[in-house]
Amino acid sequence: MNLIQRLKIWTELRRLETRAHQSPSPSTFVDLGQVYINLGMHEKTLVLAEEGLALFPQSVELRKLKRFAQKKQLTERIGSMRVRLARSKDATLYHELAHLHLELGDFESVQGVCEECIRRFPEDAESHLLLARANLLGFYRDLGAREGSAAVEHLRAVLRLDGDVVAARRLLAELSWRIGAQISVLEHVDALGRLGVRDAELQAMRETVAQSSPAGADGDYEDIAALLHDVESRGRLTRQPVSRERRAMQDATSDDGDELHGVRDRLARLADAPGVRKATFIRGAKALVRGEIRDGRDPFLRVTRVVARAAQRAAKRMDVGNFSKGTVDGNFGRICVCSYGESIAALECTADTDVTALLDELQELVAQSLVSASRRGA
Repeated sequence: MNLIQRLKIWTELRRLETRAHQSPSPSTFVDLGQVYINLGMHEKTLVLAEEGLALFPQSVELRKLKRFAQKKQLTERIGSMRVRLARSKDATLYHELAHLHLELGDFESVQGVCEECIRRFPEDAESHLLLARANLLGFYRDLGAREGSAAVEHLRAVLRLDGDVVAARRLLAELSWRIGAQISVLEHVDALGRLGVRDAELQAMRETVAQSSPAGADGDYEDIAALLHDVESRGRLTRQPVSRERRAMQDATSDDGDELHGVRDRLARLADAPGVRKATFIRGAKALVRGEIRDGRDPFLRVTRVVARAAQRAAKRMDVGNFSKGTVDGNFGRICVCSYGESIAALECTADTDVTALLDELQELVAQSLVSASRRGA
């Protein structure tokens, strides 16, 4: 860039800075940010984007500008870190570089850096922990059993190298909680307690699991791989994050939590109708059930969730509104489903059952739950 071009850019920069100060607007901030980017002034771009968002918090363009500036900053720091790492093969530098890639969302690079560190430093627990975090981010995003299993293996590797790593224990406790591995939850929460780590979320995990008295809770084996594959096949986690679950538990025991009493009564009447074998009402991660349902893995519950989600996606794709109600026939009989948003009501009945009135009942059940929820939110 010659002197005249540089002078033109600096002249434009001063003009835009004055304009942004005197007549601030999202477009003015974005134009100024673009000049900063062209000059390689990413720190100033980030500060500018944050100032703009303080004035215009709904601006999509300013949010994009901030993300771009952050990405540029991280990329520069990664380049600098790689130069340092080429001069000195130090485990701490590997960790810092992996953290930067993790922050950037580049999971493949995280894996490459950490695996190289582990080859050089086989006893390095931190690299396994970073790999576990990267795999967990991917698992919670896509619910892929492969990434979940990889996260578990790396967290177990951390504990083999150092059983007192609190972060690994907590991540395993949280993952076990989300996939329904109750024995594992107790194992890791108790281990954290022995390490002196106690808080409300861990206590809530322990109390909830203890109250549910899972079958085989006195054993020492739980098929984590099977639970992860179950999550993948269902397309949803067994439990919400513990903080959200605690709020739901508190809501259910508060005076306002009586909103579902009417839903429970109607569901019970529906389950007693001629030809009906099973009935459920589902909202989010919670389900009320009646009839011949063994546990949370009952195929009826799985089919209900899958059918409702698929129908809602199809309705949205065709722009025909929200899925309301429908039936699915199979060798199991007939399943009737009605859903709106996160509220799903369904029943399983014999193939010869007249479902017209039952579908109307399911629709009333969903409508009642929505009215109760809206009153509560008022």
